Amino acid sequence: MARTLEDNLTTTARRASLTGLAAIGVMALLAACAPAPSTGGSSTAAASNFLPCMVSDSGGFDDKSFNQLGYEGLTSAASELNVKYLKAQSKTETDFAPNITSMVNQNCNLVVTVGFLLADATKAAAAANPNTNFAIIDDSSITAKNVKPIIFDTAQAAFLAGYASASYSKTGVVGTFGGMQIPTVTIFMDGFADGVKYFNEKKGKDVKVVGWNVDTQNGSFTGGFAANQTAKNTAQGLIDQNADVILPVGGPIYQSAAQAIRDSGKPIVMLGVDADVYVSDPSVKDLLLTSVMKGMKAGVHDVVKAAASGSFSNAPYVGTLKNGGVAIAPFHDYASKVDPGLQGELDTIKAGIIDGSIKVTSKSSPK
Repeated sequence: MARTLEDNLTTTARRASLTGLAAIGVMALLAACAPAPSTGGSSTAAASNFLPCMVSDSGGFDDKSFNQLGYEGLTSAASELNVKYLKAQSKTETDFAPNITSMVNQNCNLVVTVGFLLADATKAAAAANPNTNFAIIDDSSITAKNVKPIIFDTAQAAFLAGYASASYSKTGVVGTFGGMQIPTVTIFMDGFADGVKYFNEKKGKDVKVVGWNVDTQNGSFTGGFAANQTAKNTAQGLIDQNADVILPVGGPIYQSAAQAIRDSGKPIVMLGVDADVYVSDPSVKDLLLTSVMKGMKAGVHDVVKAAASGSFSNAPYVGTLKNGGVAIAPFHDYASKVDPGLQGELDTIKAGIIDGSIKVTSKSSPK
């Protein structure tokens, strides 16, 4: 079902315009305030009655990564099927349930909801509408015949990124911070820290991780996914601890990290998440060592096409290193600056993770 590393995830990233996880909405709006869905797809009469639909989280479909990549999966599948599609963009958490209901009421055959935060609303809608199929990105908590999880073991790819970061670091300190402390964020942080630990064990080094403790599951979070002063201050806190490689996990917060890095005047690099941020946001490409990527576009694309063919099932789609569903991006401008043997080491580690000889686990890994 999933594509290969280079042919799928990197291509996906190049078609995305920018990156990030998604901003989290505030708490109190009436359900009636949900924005009206919009219609897209081919203007030609549909050759099929199949109607795929999507509901974003509060980051919106132009979040440059998380929602956008899922949306591109929907549109590419609809184009290949020559069918129309519907989408509903959420501005706050209170939009989730009414937006999903709106999709159901318009006779959508498959409703894809984008993100862990839509789990409760998706579960309720699936129970109330057993004849409608649903798929949810980044959540596996719903056990229903008509709900398919689209999930990713990003700890595996983040492990590689952590190893690379420890290898690159000149100060011996690397750091990470997140938007909100939810599983889809902390899984990146777990993998990253464990990759650093593995580097230390193999090389006899003592590279330190600041911003996250795997054992206690405590660390630095901004409380949301907005690019703002809080995010910049959080990144600055890692810089103040001498970190020269930073992994921001949380949509646009990477933009604030970039500002903090530039203001510091220090030779600090950062890592992107979800897409290859070097490609999707050239404004920060000079700062990017690599990115930890998830194949959300491919996952959604394949689930939509399977549902259209009558092959929908509630078996989870799980993106891994083995099936190409997760990966790290090329080093791009830093290819000549990393240790010459690093790529070979990463290839060996990747093979070990795939064959099980190297165990990569996270409290947030797909079960």
